[in-house]
Amino acid sequence: MTIDNFANPWPARENIEITSVRAITTAPEGTALVVVRIDTNVPGLYGLGCATFTQRWKAVQAFVDEHLSRLLIGRYPGDINDLVRLAAFSGYWRGGPVTNNAISGIDQALWDIAGKRAGLPVYELLGGKVRAAADTYIHAAGKTAEETIDQALGFIDDGWRHIRLQISTPGGGGYGAPKVPTEYPNAPYRNGWSGRDYLRRVPALFEAARDALPDNIELLHDVHSRLSPKEAVLLARSLEQYGLYFLEDVLPPEHWDRLPEVRAASPVPLAVGELTTSLTDAVRLVRDGGVDFIRSHISDIGGLSPARKVADLAELSGVKTAWHGPGDTSPIGAAANVALDVSSAAFGIQEGHIYNEATHDVFPGTLRIRDGYLTPNAAPGWGIDIDEVAAKRFPAEISGHDEWAAGVRRPDGALEAP
Repeated sequence: MTIDNFANPWPARENIEITSVRAITTAPEGTALVVVRIDTNVPGLYGLGCATFTQRWKAVQAFVDEHLSRLLIGRYPGDINDLVRLAAFSGYWRGGPVTNNAISGIDQALWDIAGKRAGLPVYELLGGKVRAAADTYIHAAGKTAEETIDQALGFIDDGWRHIRLQISTPGGGGYGAPKVPTEYPNAPYRNGWSGRDYLRRVPALFEAARDALPDNIELLHDVHSRLSPKEAVLLARSLEQYGLYFLEDVLPPEHWDRLPEVRAASPVPLAVGELTTSLTDAVRLVRDGGVDFIRSHISDIGGLSPARKVADLAELSGVKTAWHGPGDTSPIGAAANVALDVSSAAFGIQEGHIYNEATHDVFPGTLRIRDGYLTPNAAPGWGIDIDEVAAKRFPAEISGHDEWAAGVRRPDGALEAP
């Protein structure tokens, strides 16, 4: 007798099996999004999951379509843990953003199917709500402190209570704010980014902001992984008097082993983890005492299943969650974030993104932020669909991130972390 190693390893509880697994790509905001669709032999029963790694989306698409789909077809979709472990172990080498985003698409799609089969939203499968909605933060940025503050005031009028402030720094390597001309015309790389100038400009931004904004507005800032451990401490201490809610990604992943000492010396809470590319990475940040907020991009660590483990560990460790959620998270990924936010006692804050109307057309049911809060859909699963005809109107293109990253250099020409 021939044994089919990809068949169900035990009898399925119901006669439901996976019939198709495929990646769908679209870019309604110009940023490539990847969503995995898993179909079953039950008419109308399918699931959607976020697999967005916008910088390498073609690799994720091929991974899903050419490698992982064959493992799942014919399997019972209720065995989420086994199917996700199979997808992770089958390639022998594990981890990394391509692998984990592909697995995340499968994981989240299976949770969507589970919710639809049960007639429940995913957050109820996780134990139900511990809060009504997730408070969010939004990004204000400008070429000057005045421009950033003006944008922040507009967000406050719209109901936000937490605002990330960014300001332009000279040259092509600035992050999170409009580009401004270089101030280093005689340097070997005249369009360079200076860490020392950055350290001088950011405290001035927050001094102006605290004078102009209401005291009850929480302020945040993203370093984007560009400082040394000592520079991170200097920045945190220079910002102490402005009472930041958190300081984000002060060190690159190569130096995360230094985070506990930086955190011990920092008077400002640290939020780190956007660049975690495995469950193990995220666990180490929480377990080793390097963070006050863990902010993994949940598809980069493999999806909802590993992220809920991180949330449980964070709760037991006195750490808060602040899941990554910008425009390179699909609306499905944003829904997964919010399902965790409302069902986890470890919730701290959720990064918010205002999707354009084209995205709402492609993804009916996409969540909208109202008065700064995200409320999950009450419909079964994620409560979000995809209109594949509309999706095709916005074909994904190769990301421009590579070109930008190639120009993120110090004035002496050395590459800087993008």
